[in-house]
Amino acid sequence: MIQQTGDIRIATESPLGTDLALLFQRHVEAMHADTPPESIHMMPREALLSPAIDFFVLRRAGGPIAMGALKRFGDADGELKSMHVLAEHRGQGLSRRMLDHMIEHALAAGLRRLFLETGAQPSFRAARGLYERAGFTDCPPFGSYRPDPNSIFMRLDLIA
Repeated sequence: MIQQTGDIRIATESPLGTDLALLFQRHVEAMHADTPPESIHMMPREALLSPAIDFFVLRRAGGPIAMGALKRFGDADGELKSMHVLAEHRGQGLSRRMLDHMIEHALAAGLRRLFLETGAQPSFRAARGLYERAGFTDCPPFGSYRPDPNSIFMRLDLIA
C-alpha cells in the first residue's frame, strides 16, 4: 500500500535501504538517550527484514524523514516497532500520518489488535500522547515482554 499526498509519500520499503542510515542512527541515539540498555526493545535494522514485518518509510520530496514497522504475530495481532520521525521534521503531523498508515495497513491485513511498547520516561510523553489520541490504551505486557518500570504497553482493538 502506497500513500501519496503532495510531496509526502509513505510506502513499504526494505529497512536496508542505503539512504536510511540517518533515520536508524537517530532512532538508536534516541532510544539510548535516557533508557537503560536492558529496557531497550528496538529491533536491529537487519532483523526488520523479515516476512513477518512490514517496514514503512515516509519520504518528503524523495528524502526519508520517518519510518515505522508493523510486526505480525499470531493470526490476528500486530506490534508497532521502530517508529521514528527525524527531530527537525516533528510538529508537522507526520507521526500521526505514519501511525494512521500503519493502522490502515493492519486493518487491510485482517489484524484485529495492535500492540506497542514505548518508554515511560518523560522524553516519550509526546509518543504516548500520539498513541492515546489514536485510541491506544494501556495494557499488560504482551508477547515475550515482562513488566518493566521503563516501559508502557498499549493496545488498540481494530475490530470490536
